[in-house]
Amino acid sequence: MLRKKKQLKIFVTGTRGIPNIPGGVEKHCQDLYPLIAQQGYQVIFAVRKSYVKKKISFWKNIQLEPLYSPPYKSFEAIVHTFFAVLKAWQHHADIVHIHAVGPGLLVPFAKLLGLKVVVTNHGPDYHRQKWNKVAKIVLQLGEFLGAKFADEVIVISQTIKDIIAARYKREAHMIYNGVTMPIITKDSDFLKNLNITPGNYLVAVARFVPEKGLDLLVKAFQKINKEIKLVIAGDADHETDYSRHLKKMIDQDKRIVRTGYITGEPLNQLFSHARLFILPSYHEGLPIALLEAMSYGLHVLVSNIDAHLELNLPTKSLFKCGDTEDLKIKIENLLFETVSNDERTEFQQLIKQKYNWQTIAQQTIAVYKKTMIDR
Repeated sequence: MLRKKKQLKIFVTGTRGIPNIPGGVEKHCQDLYPLIAQQGYQVIFAVRKSYVKKKISFWKNIQLEPLYSPPYKSFEAIVHTFFAVLKAWQHHADIVHIHAVGPGLLVPFAKLLGLKVVVTNHGPDYHRQKWNKVAKIVLQLGEFLGAKFADEVIVISQTIKDIIAARYKREAHMIYNGVTMPIITKDSDFLKNLNITPGNYLVAVARFVPEKGLDLLVKAFQKINKEIKLVIAGDADHETDYSRHLKKMIDQDKRIVRTGYITGEPLNQLFSHARLFILPSYHEGLPIALLEAMSYGLHVLVSNIDAHLELNLPTKSLFKCGDTEDLKIKIENLLFETVSNDERTEFQQLIKQKYNWQTIAQQTIAVYKKTMIDR
C-alpha cells in the first residue's frame, strides 16, 4: 500500500497579518500564500490580534492564528514573533518563514527549538526615519541574526541581495515582489463620491510614515498652479506627530483628497483613472504600489533611490530624492503627457514576466524544498 506523501506545514510570521491589513509585506504575503496553499502546503499564518476586525479561522485555505501583540510600535513585532515561534513549535511546523528584519531577532530562538527557518529580508528597515537610534541598532541586529542563523534567506531586490553578500558573506535567493494583473475598470462611482474627476488627478498610495515622503509631495503639489487634484490613499498604523501633521497639511488644501486605507474596487478605480502615480519615498525594498501602478500602464514618478532605479525607469520618471523643486518640475513635465501604447505595453509586459505571483510562488516553494533537503 502506497503511503500518502506528508503535507509540509509552513508557519508564517513577522507581519501584522492577512487579509486586507495595511502594509507592503502584508500585501506580499496575502498574494503569495494562497498560491502556495494551492500547491498542497499547509500554511498557518500568525496574525496580530490588534489588527483583526473580525475573527476568522481560515482564509483561502490558510489557517489564521491570532496572537497577542502589545500596542507599542517598538515592541509589537518582536513580542508577537516570539509568541508566533512558540506556536509554530507547538504546531510541529516543518518550516517557520519569518518576514522582515526586525522579527529576524527571533531566528536563533526558533533554531534552539529545533525549527527550520526561512527569512525574507524586505529591506533595511533601520533606515526608516520613524525609528530612534536604539531601535535602528535593534533592527540591524535582527538583519544580522536572520542572515547568520536562518537556514535560507530570501531577498526581494538586487540591492538587498548585495547588502547580504557584502555584510554577511552569504548568498541569498532573490525572489521579487509581485503584482496580479488588473482588470481596468470604467466604473467611477467611488471617485464621484469623493468629487474626483476621472483622468484629472494624481495619485499616491502609501502609509503615513516619514520615509514615504508624502509631506514632500504635498509641498511640491501646492506649488503647482493647475486645475488638477492630488489623491492620497493610505493611513498610519499608529498615529504619530508626523501622521497628524500630514493629515492637517492635506485637509487644509481643497485640491488634495485623502481616502484612508482602501483596497478592492475603490483602489481599482483610483488606479484605473489616474493621470500620474507618484511615490516620493526615501527608502523602499521593492514597493508593490509602484508595481501595481505600472501594471495599470500609468505614468509613474518616483524618487531616484536604489530600489526604484532597479526598475530601469526612464529619466522623466525619476526625481532627486528629497528635492521638492525637482519633484514639482517633474510633475509639471508629466502632467499632460499621454502614455503611449508602446510604453503601456512595455510596463505591463515587464510586470507579467518579472513580477508574476505564480512564478514567485514556485520560486518560494523551491526554497522550502531546499530547506527540507538540507536537514
